[in-house]
Amino acid sequence: MILVGIGANLPSVRFGSPERTCEAALATLAAEGVRVLRRSRWYRSAPVPSSEQPWYVNGVVQASTRLGPKPLLELLHRIERAFGRVRTEPNAARVIDLDLLAYDDLMTDGPDEPLLPHPRMHQRAFVLLPLAEIAPEWRHPVTGEPIDRLIAALPPDQTATLVE
Repeated sequence: MILVGIGANLPSVRFGSPERTCEAALATLAAEGVRVLRRSRWYRSAPVPSSEQPWYVNGVVQASTRLGPKPLLELLHRIERAFGRVRTEPNAARVIDLDLLAYDDLMTDGPDEPLLPHPRMHQRAFVLLPLAEIAPEWRHPVTGEPIDRLIAALPPDQTATLVE
């Protein structure tokens, strides 16, 4: 199962609100040959770590593609740049964020491969809650923990609510 996290907390000059920017990112993925098989609803979450940034809009999609992990991650980064994302510092506010969360059950951490699964996905409500919506039977490839246990283990400050 290929999982991609989508998020934004800054408006885009081109697309408007973070939610509309995330929708545009989904359309761009499809135009680039990445098929969205399932998608979550949008969730609103506080920035992590806590800061004065605007809150995020986040979701998760299950995708299908002929691209391997590295070319897929490169595509995600190209889309981010095309949408106006400039990487300045870790955890900075952003107009779009596309994360390769998992690629089947691959576990990689080599210098020429994406780090899979995403190293902090199991600690983030804004990933786990939308993921549970589209893949309730998913288990973390490293720990084998089911998603419901991962959600139960989240710290109390990790929350995400549905966008109305």
